[in-house]
Amino acid sequence: MMSNPEPSLPLLPGTSCADPTKTDFHRSQTLSYTHGYAMARRPTVGIGGDRLQVNQLSQADLDELANKAPLLTYGEPKPAAPPEFIPAHVAFDKKVLKFDAYFQEDVSMSTDEHYRIRQVHIYYYLEDDSMSVMEPLVENSGIPQGKLIKRQRLPKNDRGDHYHWKDLNRGINITVYGRTFHVVDCDGFTQEFLESQGIELNPPGKMALDPYTELRKRPLHQYVTPSDFDQLKQFLTFDKQVLRFYAIWDDTDSMFGECRKYIIHYYLMDDTVEIREIHERNDGHDPFPVLMNRQRMPKILVDAKNFPKCVLEISDQEVLEWYTAKDFIVGKPLTILGRTFFIYDCDPFTRHYYKEKFGISDLPCIDVSKKEQPPVKQELPPYNGFGPVEDSAQNCFVLIPKAPKKDIIKMLMNENKVLRFLASLESPYPEDKDRRFVFSYFLATDMISIFEPPVRNSGIIGGKYLGRTKVAKPHSPPGNPIYYSPSDFFIGAVIDVFGHRFIILDTDDYVLRYMESNAAQYSPEALLSIQNHVQKREASAPKLEKKATGVDPSMQELEALIDRIQKQVKDHPCRDNIREAFQVYDKEATGFVDKEVFFKICSTLSVPVDDSLTKELIRMCSHGEDKINYYNFVRAFSN
Repeated sequence: MMSNPEPSLPLLPGTSCADPTKTDFHRSQTLSYTHGYAMARRPTVGIGGDRLQVNQLSQADLDELANKAPLLTYGEPKPAAPPEFIPAHVAFDKKVLKFDAYFQEDVSMSTDEHYRIRQVHIYYYLEDDSMSVMEPLVENSGIPQGKLIKRQRLPKNDRGDHYHWKDLNRGINITVYGRTFHVVDCDGFTQEFLESQGIELNPPGKMALDPYTELRKRPLHQYVTPSDFDQLKQFLTFDKQVLRFYAIWDDTDSMFGECRKYIIHYYLMDDTVEIREIHERNDGHDPFPVLMNRQRMPKILVDAKNFPKCVLEISDQEVLEWYTAKDFIVGKPLTILGRTFFIYDCDPFTRHYYKEKFGISDLPCIDVSKKEQPPVKQELPPYNGFGPVEDSAQNCFVLIPKAPKKDIIKMLMNENKVLRFLASLESPYPEDKDRRFVFSYFLATDMISIFEPPVRNSGIIGGKYLGRTKVAKPHSPPGNPIYYSPSDFFIGAVIDVFGHRFIILDTDDYVLRYMESNAAQYSPEALLSIQNHVQKREASAPKLEKKATGVDPSMQELEALIDRIQKQVKDHPCRDNIREAFQVYDKEATGFVDKEVFFKICSTLSVPVDDSLTKELIRMCSHGEDKINYYNFVRAFSN
């Protein structure tokens, strides 16, 4: 291969060495695609079309390749893979060498010590050859301790060398930043690591001690005091030693008094006494913690007649004897400032003190808890006779009485349901023999009202005999009375109403239907009496026109008139609701309404009041000038 000729002209300004025969100056393509795969190839021609010698084999290489014969069938063996490389920060992660050392520090401004020994720990981190120096914390030392040198590579000399673990050993000195540390010992892991690396360790040394610290550990100097009493000796001996007693003050004998618990503290250092209150949650007392401040308490005073008692400051001249520890004994009373306290217990330190000082080892623990009295059964006072019993009892339950609760369900179910009975008065007077009364029992409220129909020329003014009220049975307790119920009303029953005895003679048809539907409430005697009464009524129905012995002729005339009107108005449209119309206006169920209201109802229901029979019935039912008994009128138009 021939090389390009050298240029004939020198490379001087204004001259050109370019070969005019070269026209292609692009780089050769080194990437091609074969069957869709990218294939790289080495360039053989450079820029300008010159042949490249670096990518061509020499003649010697070609001869070697031509004469080379393979030694193995499948080629030369592959060399073994090199061992896996593990970096130091992974191999020595969390592996630290620990050395115990100390250094000496001069103390110039102290008369108690001239130098100070400070113990430290030197840590060497194998992963990055860094070191740190830590000093253990000592409580109340007054010296900034902890991390003396933070983690870093420590300089070894001025030439830029750093300390390595090969430089560390026991019994050597290490100078770091002008401070010399003497290495005394190392831990087990450090010893094992250094020995595995072929380093021979020196024997361990002894840790130096700080002379001032050892001086502080010596026992204090024992002072010898005179045998006489010495307040300073008492203060030094019994400082912070307090006897604690648990006591009660029972003031239940006085008005509004109670039994309260206290804690009595006796301070041995100066023989003072303090009394504290024990407060419980919601005990009703102000939360004052101290009943009596800490002070010396006089036991016996001088009997000074001229000494004013209003003066509270007592000196030693007015006191013959002060309270001491031997005066506080568990199980005995103690009078302080006019209050008698009973000591029932003490704490363990007080028991130990009394055992050592006074030889008392059997201080008891007295149970002063009072057993709760059984709750007092609240009994209502005797009934005073005013108003219903339930209403009067509300004054005993609350300060502002409320109306007694009513049975709303019963009132709604029995609204406007009334049982009516005809009764006679059981009386020794002959004028009361023919008197008749209408009992109305209201099922909604269990109240009874009594009405006496007026009888002309009888000499007795009829009308309301008893308003709506609950009637108690005779001989029932006043505080818990038993009232009359519907089962007590039947034919022949005797009803005692406030000392007046009534005998039930007859009932209306609604009572008969009520007894049939509620037969379980009635006794067999009551059911039998009603059955016999119905049979007698049916037997005597054809003989209504006959006059019975002892019957008022006017009543027979009234019955005959009612019978005639019933036959005449048999299909009148007002038959179904005439009774309810009158009961709406008669709230008290007296059986009487005003004449104006009577005629208004008749006009509303289209009752023929202009008929001669109706006018005669209204005349017979009239009571005075303003009232009309609508009972008989309703019978005529409703049955």
